[in-house]
Amino acid sequence: MSVAVARPRASWAEPVRLLAARTGTLGIVEMQKLRSDYTELFTRMVQPVLWLLVFGQIFSRIRAIPTGDLSYLAYLTPGILAQSALFVSIFYGIQIIWERDAGILTKVMVTPTPRAAIVMAKAFAAGLRGLAPVVVLVPVALLLGVGITLNPLKLIAAAIALMLSAGFFSCLSMAIGGVAQTRDRLMGIGQLMTMPLFFASNALYPIEIMPTWLQVISQVNPLTYLVNALRGLLVGAPANLWTDFAVLVGAAVLGIIGAASLMGKLVR
Repeated sequence: MSVAVARPRASWAEPVRLLAARTGTLGIVEMQKLRSDYTELFTRMVQPVLWLLVFGQIFSRIRAIPTGDLSYLAYLTPGILAQSALFVSIFYGIQIIWERDAGILTKVMVTPTPRAAIVMAKAFAAGLRGLAPVVVLVPVALLLGVGITLNPLKLIAAAIALMLSAGFFSCLSMAIGGVAQTRDRLMGIGQLMTMPLFFASNALYPIEIMPTWLQVISQVNPLTYLVNALRGLLVGAPANLWTDFAVLVGAAVLGIIGAASLMGKLVR
């Protein structure tokens, strides 16, 4: 008479532990890359400052855009921060294609490292890059008279919102990279997407003055919810922060899942 031997059930904690450990390791590698290239961070800081100094100053004098109780510079500053997060991360897939061409990605993917860990580490690095313009843009805005809060909890929440958004757009870029396969194609698609995403948000003007069809697009654009969150946290504009953060977290999760599922196409 045979006796059935009970096998221990696989614990869900082990895959989670592996995912966290590999994400942390790859995240450190990405941070080391960031530390070795300060030039990129500097160039990312210049563009948003120019937007604020030139575009913001001009449209403040025209007074053609209704911004309620906020000055146009106060209205624009969160929008420029959101724009910076978008522009930094939307071409992030180029890096992963370069790593594929150099053979680095293939070596990582033959290890037990989950694909989601690779994506999450790069999304984290994109989030850190998305914070770089804050270092310069916020002091410049304060010098121009914008009343940005100095509440540390609100500043931390704003940083989290920026990182979530940059992480989502980097995941979107990596997912497109899995389909495009080449850096040239990804660059073209990224350029095609960047300005529509930016102009179909409330970064520069209220949703209410948009055409109806553009208002519909703006309502499903994650950049709109990032701008809403930043305005509510930094300059005290009315905002539904629970909704804004729910959309940003949901978009980041979907981005990680989508990018991880398409990453295998890069190494076939």
